[in-house]
Amino acid sequence: MFQAYHRIRNRIANMPLGFLIGPIFVFAVAVAVASRYEGAGGTVARTNLQCRVIPGDASWPSESTWAGLNGTVHGKLIATIPIAAPCHTSVLGQPNALFSEDVCDTLRDNWFFPETHLPSSSSPMAYPFSGNSCNPFLDSSAPCTIGYHPVYTINATCTRDFQTAIRFATDHNIRLVIRNTGHDYLGKSTGAHSLSVWTHHMKSIQLLQYRSKQYTGPAIKVGAGVEGMEAYQFAASHGLVVVGGNCPTVGFAGGFTQGGGHGPLASRYGLSADQVLEWEVVTGTGEIITASATQNSDLFWALRGGGGGTFGIVSSLTVKAFPDTPTSLATLTILNNGTNTDDLYSGVTTFIRDALPGLVDAGAFVVWVAAPFGFMITPAIAPGITSAELDTLLQPLVGRLNDLGLEHSYSSTQYATFISSYEALQLISSWNVSDYNIGSRLIPRSLATENTEALVESIRYISTQTLMSGVSYNLQNAVSSPDDDAVNPYMRQALFSVTVGTAIDYTDWAATKAAQDKITNDLLPSLEKLTPNGAAYLNEADFQQPDFQQTIYGDHYKKLLDIKHKYDPKGIFYAKTAVGSEEWAENNEKRLCKVK
Repeated sequence: MFQAYHRIRNRIANMPLGFLIGPIFVFAVAVAVASRYEGAGGTVARTNLQCRVIPGDASWPSESTWAGLNGTVHGKLIATIPIAAPCHTSVLGQPNALFSEDVCDTLRDNWFFPETHLPSSSSPMAYPFSGNSCNPFLDSSAPCTIGYHPVYTINATCTRDFQTAIRFATDHNIRLVIRNTGHDYLGKSTGAHSLSVWTHHMKSIQLLQYRSKQYTGPAIKVGAGVEGMEAYQFAASHGLVVVGGNCPTVGFAGGFTQGGGHGPLASRYGLSADQVLEWEVVTGTGEIITASATQNSDLFWALRGGGGGTFGIVSSLTVKAFPDTPTSLATLTILNNGTNTDDLYSGVTTFIRDALPGLVDAGAFVVWVAAPFGFMITPAIAPGITSAELDTLLQPLVGRLNDLGLEHSYSSTQYATFISSYEALQLISSWNVSDYNIGSRLIPRSLATENTEALVESIRYISTQTLMSGVSYNLQNAVSSPDDDAVNPYMRQALFSVTVGTAIDYTDWAATKAAQDKITNDLLPSLEKLTPNGAAYLNEADFQQPDFQQTIYGDHYKKLLDIKHKYDPKGIFYAKTAVGSEEWAENNEKRLCKVK
């Protein structure tokens, strides 16, 4: 988890952006899209089949072909209009008659909220993956282009839509991407010159009494578009909990669970991927299958931690559910006033070495932040633990801070249910869209407890320059073997995952790229030297991670690649750092081409 704490103006917060932009604007830009591409094909030679077709190629589908696709999916095909288009005087090289400073101001005021991007079929919440193509924070005269957004999107509502998209992309040799909510730190849910499948509106959810040799008990089946809060609230209405994430608007069945999925109940029950009972999936050949412990068990294994966007398109997910439980929260803040830095990091040392192992072993999930402004626990979430017990578990840290005379604030609260604690957390936390580049590293318990000083020295090196967070858990007993599912086995020995962030500069694209490079080439290496042959959490890894196959997937990679080739033999699914992605590369046109 990495959420930036971002304060923004909100002058017109209650004005929905979709209504502000309006259908006339949608129509106007759709015409611009058509005029931009119509007739361009004759000027470009036939595309090499080793590369995907892009607009302007002779074999790019004609407007009538796209209209035919729209008819096949019953009017659910969307021509992409970047949501920042009202901020620009021209769109796709055409004059923009509906340019509006008022609409643009509203968009800027709301830009960092997930709710701004959730209704969009194309807007990436991690802005760098738009390619800076339609930036609301630049001057109105700056170009607004499609960039890395998909050209068209199918607003999928059933598996038939998945099959149609796969067949169309295959027949026309077009790049295909899968999008749910747009929460994505690796750029998997967008892609230049692509057709996108948008699963966000597949909101079915039901309670089951599941019976199998592997598990008998309550389970919840969710459609691909169900968000974390929706799953939590449905479970709570039946006196149950499910293992989801921290952010309420992250899709439950998409890349979150498919990439492992840590969250508030991880130390108690394990990762979200550990709870999966079965998937309904459309494969790269268009086949609709069930993947479970007894059916297509290899794909069942791969989807539980092997990453989203590459094995197939998931239409539904069934997971174990557990009885609800009282839950406690604790928060702590130490501000760095410029004179207390040594004492502050002495406190961090005590926290990591003397408090954190006991917290996660008791079932707590602890999120903490270290940054130039200081250190925060934001929060410790403790299911099945009273607030008094949580206070005791944190006493090694609080006592050390008192001994140092280090000014701090601390509070803990007990709630009757998990959902009440989670809803209370939303009132004190900021789940704004991250405006940070990120990368991560898993920190093994052995390093944290046996070489704490060296680890804290690295944490200090990073956090005195920029923001970093730690997500702490105990996953050692969540599965009978680290090979039970596709999650990188290294996660089972980790005490926490460190996520490093450098600020995105919306007015300086070169500075943003340099900030990402700093993560790759400077900040993460300070942790990597302490964790040779180490790993990173898939969903929050550096998309530039060298040797990503071993770092993100570990020893499971070869098996995952074999499964990828089995269920997607034509390589129709591609996503950055996903299994099999090394077989493709983008050229200077952003065209996706086969490299081996």
